Amino acid sequence: MTRGAAALREGALQALREHFSEDQIVELTLVICAANFTNRFNDALQIPPDL
Repeated sequence: MTRGAAALREGALQALREHFSEDQIVELTLVICAANFTNRFNDALQIPPDL
């Protein structure tokens, strides 16, 4: 998801399902998307990260 907006590959989903429930996979996806949004937003506005 970080490298592109295309759907996850089936192999990646199968690997996730070995360790996480469907609800957990959805939550992980949301957290990853939020982090990517924050990074892109800050990069676009040249906002330095908090240290």
